[in-house]
Amino acid sequence: MSGIDEARTFIPINIALLTVSDTRSLAEDTSGDILAERITGAGHNLAYRELLRDDAKEIAQRLRDWTAIEGIDAVITTGGTGLTGRDVTPEALAMVADKDIPGFGELFRMLSYQNIGTSTIQSRACAVLAGGTYIFALPGSRGAVKDGWDMILQYQLDSRHSPCNFVELMPRLKET
Repeated sequence: MSGIDEARTFIPINIALLTVSDTRSLAEDTSGDILAERITGAGHNLAYRELLRDDAKEIAQRLRDWTAIEGIDAVITTGGTGLTGRDVTPEALAMVADKDIPGFGELFRMLSYQNIGTSTIQSRACAVLAGGTYIFALPGSRGAVKDGWDMILQYQLDSRHSPCNFVELMPRLKET
């Protein structure tokens, strides 16, 4: 049975949070606030938090910068995953990716369907592995970040989750 195994040790990880928006500032970033609260509330360390405009090259560079920092275990982005011309976060992830994690987007949309129905088809939520660091791209709405964290990431980023989780793979992510 899957779930949190209290017999296992919780290992806090370091997470960077990037909001992608042309229309918001950090002061207005309610989705980022939700994620920041959930990250620290779960016992993890919020290593960095930043807001960038919708520019794929700029986003990719920040992702490269953060994945190059020893000790950053995961990056979560919010925003820029839609279908409009300005939505370029998945393209930025593609620029830095070593491996895709297709199940993340598939599972996100399946779970999101329960809350927003067929509108979930407009989401390009995705995840990659880059330089041994997990990068997850969530839509920018408050509901989407809640769904992404509450139904997927809080479990997969918890070392106590069984039968398996992303944290237990971290020591092996840079194997060749």
